Amino acid sequence: MAANQGGRTRRRLSTEERREQLLSVGARLFSESPYDDVWIEQVAEIAGVSRGLLYHYFPTKRDFFAAVVERESERMLRMTAAVPGVPVREQLAAGLETFLEYVQAHAHGYRAFHRADAAGDRAVRRVYQRALAAQERQILAALVADPEFGPAFEDRPEVRLAVRGWLAFTTAVCLEWLCGAELGRGQVRELCTRALLGVLAP
Repeated sequence: MAANQGGRTRRRLSTEERREQLLSVGARLFSESPYDDVWIEQVAEIAGVSRGLLYHYFPTKRDFFAAVVERESERMLRMTAAVPGVPVREQLAAGLETFLEYVQAHAHGYRAFHRADAAGDRAVRRVYQRALAAQERQILAALVADPEFGPAFEDRPEVRLAVRGWLAFTTAVCLEWLCGAELGRGQVRELCTRALLGVLAP
């Protein structure tokens, strides 16, 4: 504990707490500005740390960006986690609404992430593959638990392929939407909902 000039004490952050603080600052900055307009010095200044300390946690700006995206992907999975007993149709609409609201609020970061993935950035590609696999598992688990679709979906390879294709479709729709497509968030949600249910409906 170290005293500051105002007479109050400031607790030294643990390694994990500091890392979380830096990622939180990064998530805000990458959501507000294009990737190239976000500077490591700016992150360090807002967090109240030296640039050297930030590089101690994240060797390059790209590593930092990939870590921010991974943190946000995990947070999105928690926000859209399945609710036991709620029909998949309802959960899909609610989950998409949460997801699209996030994408809209973090448009710069979302576009930058997918541009880096398309360019073959290794750090971003690893994050993308892990996030995609986690989303796929979450959707399949919800389908299996739903009486309308049922456990028979678990062992059908075409269902897994359909879910994976739908995730790619949803990404493409979101990127186009962010470019100025003349659709409201509710319309995009309905489009994506129908796309998955139309393929999977018994």
